[in-house]
This record gives sequence, structure tokens and C-alpha cells, in this order.
Amino acid sequence: MTQYGMIIDLRKCVGCGACALACKTENNTALRRNGQTHNWADFIHETTGTFPDTKFRTLPVLCNHCSNAPCVAACPVEPKAMYKTADGITMHNDDRCIGCRACQDACPYSMDDVSTDGASREYSVISYNDEGEPAHPFFSDKTELIKRCSGSPAELCSLAGAVPPHRTDYQHPDYKNVRRDNIVEKCILCDHRLKVGELPACVEACPSGARIFGDLDDGKSEAAMLLQKHGGFVLKKEKGTKPNVHYIRNYSAR
Repeated sequence: MTQYGMIIDLRKCVGCGACALACKTENNTALRRNGQTHNWADFIHETTGTFPDTKFRTLPVLCNHCSNAPCVAACPVEPKAMYKTADGITMHNDDRCIGCRACQDACPYSMDDVSTDGASREYSVISYNDEGEPAHPFFSDKTELIKRCSGSPAELCSLAGAVPPHRTDYQHPDYKNVRRDNIVEKCILCDHRLKVGELPACVEACPSGARIFGDLDDGKSEAAMLLQKHGGFVLKKEKGTKPNVHYIRNYSAR
């Protein structure tokens, strides 16, 4: 059976953020919401050790499309809003979602540990669109950005005929290209692109080829061969979720 997954080569990743920008553009995610950028392609920046013996790495994070997905088990509706596809993607059906956030609470990857400044950082593995708020609040603002010099965000959308004005108008049977309020949203590995023979936007945009997408159960796929060659690791293996996002090699050879 097919099991789509992603290999992230940390020796190739330079932390440039091209994947996050591509994801945001492709999937029309909000600029900011409650202080979060809602990049489904997010990052953990880590510095370890004591100077001068220190190491740094940028760890890209996204939905792990777990084979044993807690978010699917926690979804209370039938048929489930969060479910697994035949090719191993953890998919979300917008129309069935009731906004209870049980999936978000069950996901061990949706909230990282408290940071050094004492604040909890929510990584955009599963994001929630607040009830009553527009999907893109910035673009509902009718105030001129520069008075008597420029138009407003709302005017720009009116002229473009889309919200956001750069909206990618993809079609998917389960997933709207701009999600409504009071539901969750997350990475679906750009399933709308896979259906037409294209790679996920983050993979295509990576300038160093650090992201490799493919069928992990196909021993002849590049992703499976890299995993076999380098071994690698997954996040929070002890949780038993069986993630399908794997990390290989290190930023530093030391």
C-alpha cells in the first residue's frame, strides 16, 4: 500500500523559509492570527551546548501525517472530519468539522514546550480559525494604508475579485482553498497538487532540495532509499504515533 511521507535532510536545510512562504501562498493561509503566523511549514530553532562548544539547527516542522494519528481517533463526528486516506495522508474535511478542537488537543505536536522566555509557542501543526473572525482579517480593513496615497486592503481585494487578492483557487473534494471560521486547518501535503501529478509546494520551492516527498513503502522511491541509507529520526517517537515525516543527517558533521 502507498504511504506518502516526507524526508527532511537537515544537512541541506539552510533555514531560508522558502518552504513556509510557498506553503502560505499555495494554501492561502492568514497573514497572522492571534499572534501566530499560521505557517503549516513552521520551524523550531535550537541552540544546544555551552560556548564555545555549541550547536545550532533549524528543524522544519509540519503535520506528521501519523500512521497512528491521535487527531483522527479524537475526532467525535461521524463520518470523521479528520481521517486517513488510502495513501496515508491525514486529511481534513471542512464541511464535517464542528470546531471542537479535540484533534488539536490530542495532537502531541501542536504545542511545543515552554520556551526560554516563559511563553508557550504554538506551532502550526493544527490551527484553529476563531469563530466570528474573517479568514483573512487584514484584508477586511477599509483603512487606506497610506492616507490619500494608497488604497485599503479591502479595496485591493475588491479589485482583484478574491480574498486574499493573491488567492490560489485550487479545487479539492474535502478541503476549501480558503477555510471558514470555527474549524481547524492543517497541512494536507498539497493533496490537490498530488492529484494532478505535482509535488507539494514546499518541496518544489526548497532551493537546496532538503525536502524529499514520496511513497515510504516503495523501496525504489527516493524518499524510501534515503531513509534506508541514513536511518534518521522522527519527533516524539515515544508517543507511538508513527510519524511519516522523517529527519536525516545533521546541520553540522561534528
